[in-house]
Amino acid sequence: MFFTCSPMCSDPTHQHSNEHAFATESQDHLADITIAGLQKKSKGKVEKSGKKTHLVSAKSKQKPKESGRIISRNSKGKLKVVDIHCHYLNPEVAKKTESLGAANYDTSIIFANDLTRQTNVKQMADRASKLTGVDERIRDMDKMGIDIQAVCPAPFQYFYFTEPDLGASIARDVNEGIAKIVADHPDRFVGLGSVPLQNAELAVQELEYAVKKLGLRGVEINTNVNGMDLTDPRLKLDKFFAKANELGIVIFMHPLGTTQADRLVNHYFNNIIGNPMDTTLAVSHLIFDGVIAKNPKIKFVAAHGGGYLAHYWARMDHAWRARPDCRTVIKSKPSSYLKKIYFDTITFDPTMLRHLIDVYGADHVLLGTDYPYDMGEVDPLGLINSVKKLSKEDRQKIQGLNAMKILKIKV
Repeated sequence: MFFTCSPMCSDPTHQHSNEHAFATESQDHLADITIAGLQKKSKGKVEKSGKKTHLVSAKSKQKPKESGRIISRNSKGKLKVVDIHCHYLNPEVAKKTESLGAANYDTSIIFANDLTRQTNVKQMADRASKLTGVDERIRDMDKMGIDIQAVCPAPFQYFYFTEPDLGASIARDVNEGIAKIVADHPDRFVGLGSVPLQNAELAVQELEYAVKKLGLRGVEINTNVNGMDLTDPRLKLDKFFAKANELGIVIFMHPLGTTQADRLVNHYFNNIIGNPMDTTLAVSHLIFDGVIAKNPKIKFVAAHGGGYLAHYWARMDHAWRARPDCRTVIKSKPSSYLKKIYFDTITFDPTMLRHLIDVYGADHVLLGTDYPYDMGEVDPLGLINSVKKLSKEDRQKIQGLNAMKILKIKV
């Protein structure tokens, strides 16, 4: 189940009736803040035809093609800095999906107290222009020393909870919006898109369209699909991973809190603890259920420094050696597959970042900021430069060369 209980649960023993009521109200807040201060507003609408729901745009769809080449050095010959972890919220999609009640399915809203919700609403209002626009984003990139962003959707725009055809239509709008940003600023952005993981066939179709038609370099996915693990047989995502492997693309795994998080309501724990925990669960399933072993050409990137697993890998290796129930699929120790994962630098501490580099190699660590959220890294170059005894070669890999390689930015 996606929730521990229903959004409108009134069981007094759960002590969260007010919180669930707020989730419905937050739906309106979310719609307001995602379009606040924007100059352009969509006139699209949601229409129903027979049993299927479709997202209808007010203007004809355009299919911008992302530039195939980005200059990877500046005029002085210096390698450019690439941010693998940054978000864009499509304002037209936000406007057209207001009526879907996304807040009722958003664990970051459901499993949060009143102060957290109010803080998030204020953050979104304050940062709307950064999240939904380009001009301020580029100015901030220049201040941080970021030359190129790999722009991916805001996690609020996964929409896995919708009926599959509608989810595919929304993903198409999200992807074309990102492709347009890239086409308008080909020297500053590459794109990572979205796919409707609630339906494997449609996810494969949209992945092919995003990569082959729009030129996006991969996709961002949540670490669960409506509360189901990415390897859950009900999702039948083997064919999606097989197509991603065939294309050799980046899959950026970004959580949106975690499900069944009754104990993580206060203190923003569903983000602070829940985000890395859900990444840990997702990566563990991908390892133990054989997805990484079967699909070696996928460039999996785990957000927020890889969650907890990246720093406590020895326990799963011990279990694999000690117990037969940990050896039902994979033939090698779990950490051997974990070392195929890429990790962003969002660790907030040079010793933590040093540990990632020491264990997984500088060639598997990539600069990330989580722009423009308050849980992001505002001085990514400063963090990297503060890592002790980091060679110039390794620093260049982390700051940009690794991202250029997996995103297929020509050097």
